[in-house]
Amino acid sequence: MRIVVALGGNALMPRGMPPNQETQERHVRIAGEAVAELARNHEVILTHGNGPQVGILASQADGSRRRSGLDVLGAETEGWIGYLLEQELMNQLPGRETATLLTQVEVSSADPAFRRPTKPIGKFYSQEEAEQLAGERGWCMGPDGDQFRRLVPSPRPLTICQLPTFQRLVDAGVLLICAGGGGIPVVRGDDGRLRGVDGVIDKDRTSALLAANLEADLLLLLTDVSAVFQDFGTPSAAPIRQTTPRALAVLGLDEGSMGPKVEAAASFVQQTGATAAIGSLQEAAAVVRGDAGTWIQDDDYVNRAWGTTGRA
Repeated sequence: MRIVVALGGNALMPRGMPPNQETQERHVRIAGEAVAELARNHEVILTHGNGPQVGILASQADGSRRRSGLDVLGAETEGWIGYLLEQELMNQLPGRETATLLTQVEVSSADPAFRRPTKPIGKFYSQEEAEQLAGERGWCMGPDGDQFRRLVPSPRPLTICQLPTFQRLVDAGVLLICAGGGGIPVVRGDDGRLRGVDGVIDKDRTSALLAANLEADLLLLLTDVSAVFQDFGTPSAAPIRQTTPRALAVLGLDEGSMGPKVEAAASFVQQTGATAAIGSLQEAAAVVRGDAGTWIQDDDYVNRAWGTTGRA
């Protein structure tokens, strides 16, 4: 089975833990073990988030003379995280060809996201700290749980620029790590030239686009929660084990966290008729088996394709 596996940035650097290299390396090892278990039995293409990491670099850059845009910081995190994941997978899967590729993803310069930042990146702050940073640095800050994070534009991915190269590598059996952080956002000018723009693409949306283009059988979104929940954050919260895009559309999930993840999964399912699943990194193999997490399948597609409620 061909699986696009998307690791959340918080799965690699969990919230509440020191945002340092030791934390990163420890959780990359955990991620590597989970991905390697899948790669022994399936064809895996790996993507990853970069919200905590790009936020750290942005904070460091803001305190110096350096003024790199988010596109450059995104490229740096692709190299940083991709290197750690690639090395761990090479250790877990000796002899397996593995490659990390920087990924440019075309977006529209007219995307309304540039006027309305919603994507949280970087460290968590108290309300007082958030208000101070907003005043000192001009950052847009927003709530994330009971704390605050910086919000940046998150334009929609339109085209993965290196897709033909990715296709050749996957067909050749290479375990590919790509589209880190959703890819580097670029726009194409009237002269046909690409240039980077200041934004962070949601990695789940890019992963869904990648999975559809590579004709994946499963889009697997791994994060730091065990499933999609009905009534999340309330006493009546309950995990949703099996669902459809239509059922998910009425949940009204937060667009700064689980919302884009569910939207990306539902879009992939509706477009392809294949399956998407959302679950925790620690339960990756169980999620693929359907024993954990949330599975998303499109009843309408099955009915149209087979004239029944299931495959013959």
